[in-house]
Amino acid sequence: MQSNLGRVVLGIAVLVVAIVLLIVLKDDGGGDEGGSGGAVTTATEQGGSKSNSGKPDKPSKPAIPTIVVKDGKPVGGVKELTYEAGERIRFEVDSDVSDEVHIHGYDVEKEVEAGGSVVFAFPATIEGVFEAELHGSGEQIAEIRVNP
Repeated sequence: MQSNLGRVVLGIAVLVVAIVLLIVLKDDGGGDEGGSGGAVTTATEQGGSKSNSGKPDKPSKPAIPTIVVKDGKPVGGVKELTYEAGERIRFEVDSDVSDEVHIHGYDVEKEVEAGGSVVFAFPATIEGVFEAELHGSGEQIAEIRVNP
């Protein structure tokens, strides 16, 4: 009877050690797994760092995606931005031309001055794919995807 109890205890101990090792040795996600070439920015990306003491610092806010408009066109092509329903859609437009930036579907519009910038921040309440464009010229500058 006691040998069966010893086997059970040993089995539980091995299981606990295996779980601890999985947690400790788990990949921290620091590598580049996406391979997207930087074309897609995910809104849920977050970064953090460690101080010299080895303790983690507070997580830094994710960098806000920026669309640069030069000569009335988005530098690098139409920017793809992906968000989850319920998150905040956040991005910035830096432009060398004056125009109105319009988000179709959400009907959000903001003026941007030549040489200026404008920041968008609104809740992702509608699922789907939406165009952001320079309203005056009709030039698409971003594709905003809101996943369920």
